[in-house]
Amino acid sequence: MNPTPHHRDERGIALVMALLILLVMSLLGLVLMAGASLNRGLAGNDQRMRQSLNLAEAGVGEAVARIRNQETLMDPADPDDVCQVFNTIAGSVPALGADSIGLATGQPVGQYLNYTTATRGPDVLTISWKKDPTGTAVMRYDPTKNPTMNTLTGSPVYIVSSTGRVGSARRSLVSEVIAKPFIVNVKGALTADIPIDFVGNAYICGFNHDGDTPYDDGKDGRIIDQPSPDPDHCQDNEEASGHLPGAWSSGAVTGGGASGASGSPTGFAAGQSGFYAGPWEAFTMSQSEYFSWLGAPRNTAPSTWNGLYYWDNNSTTRDKSASLALHSVDGEGFLYVDGDLHVNAGFHYKGLIFVEGDFDINGQAWILGGVIVAGSTKINANGGMTILYSKEAIEQALQKYGGQFVTLSWREQ
Repeated sequence: MNPTPHHRDERGIALVMALLILLVMSLLGLVLMAGASLNRGLAGNDQRMRQSLNLAEAGVGEAVARIRNQETLMDPADPDDVCQVFNTIAGSVPALGADSIGLATGQPVGQYLNYTTATRGPDVLTISWKKDPTGTAVMRYDPTKNPTMNTLTGSPVYIVSSTGRVGSARRSLVSEVIAKPFIVNVKGALTADIPIDFVGNAYICGFNHDGDTPYDDGKDGRIIDQPSPDPDHCQDNEEASGHLPGAWSSGAVTGGGASGASGSPTGFAAGQSGFYAGPWEAFTMSQSEYFSWLGAPRNTAPSTWNGLYYWDNNSTTRDKSASLALHSVDGEGFLYVDGDLHVNAGFHYKGLIFVEGDFDINGQAWILGGVIVAGSTKINANGGMTILYSKEAIEQALQKYGGQFVTLSWREQ
C-alpha cells in the first residue's frame, strides 16, 4: 500500500530532524575539541607565566646574597653606580662602564636559571641605588626619621631588577631592599668592666675610622697632618664624626712604656659607670633575641674566623669558663667568647669582639672595630697591640655575616 502524502511528510520531517541533530552534535564536538585545545594552551601559558615569576624572584635572591657579601655597590656617594650579574663564568663577564660592576652568576655552570642573560641587554639582573627626584643623591631609609625616606641618614636603598623567562613568557620584578640596620652601642675602642693595664707599645684610638682602613695602620699611633696615605699612623683614615674614647673602663686605666690612647672627648676614660648588663645590650637586643641571632656555641676551631662565632666549652651561658687562644689569624665579623681570650702575634680582625672573661694581648695584634670585655681580673695589653674604633667596620661585618635584608617594596614591571 502506497503511503499517503501525510505519511510521506512525516518521514521527511523526521529525516531532516535526524540530519539536524547529527549536524548539531558534530558542531558541538568541534566546539568541545577547540575549547579543550584552548584550555590546554591557556593552562600551558599560565604555567609558563608562573614559572617566569618564580625565576624573577630567584634572581632577586641572588642579588640580595651578592649585596650581603659586599660584592656589589659599596659607596652610596655615587648614585650612578650599577652592578649587573651575567649568566656566564668569571673571566667572560661583558665589559661595563667606569661606574659599573660586572659579576658572573653564582649558579653552578650548566644549571643557569633564566633570570639574567650572558650578554648585555634589558633582561640582565641589575642592582642599582634608589635615587632622589633630582637623580643626584641616594635615598636612605631611617625608621627614626619623618619622613623615613631621606638622603642623609639610615640604610641606603638598593633597587633590584630581575626578569624571569620561560619560552616566550617573560615577567619582570623591581624590588627595593635595605640591610636591616644594627644599632650598636659601643662606648670606646676598648670597653671594659675591669681595669686596663697598658704596657709595651700598645695603642688604642677611639676616633672613628673608615671601614677600609688597611691592616696594621695606626701601629705607631695618631699623628695629625701627616701626608696621606700614611701606613703607620691612623689619622688619615678618620671619619669626620662618630668619635669615642680610646679606652673606656669602669675601673682604672694605667699606661706604661710607649703605650698610649687617643679619642674624643678623651683617650683614657676611667671610673665610668653604665657597663652592659649582658652582651645583648651592646646590640640593643633582648637576651633571647641575642642568643637566637648568635646561634649555637662551638668549641672547635673553624676553618676561617670570618663570621658570627660563639665560643664556649659547655651549655651554661655566661659562666666565663671557656678559653680561646688565637695567633696568626685573620678574621672579620663578630666573636663572642664565654670566657678568656688570648690574642697573640699575627692577629688581625675587623668587626666586634665581646669577651666575658679576661682579655690578654701579646705581640703584634691589630683590630679595626671594637672590643668589649666584661672580665674577671684585668686586661693586659702587651707588645704591639693596636685597636682602632670603626663604626663602619662593625656595621659592615655584622650586616655581612649576621644581617637581614628587608624588602621595602615589590612590584611587577
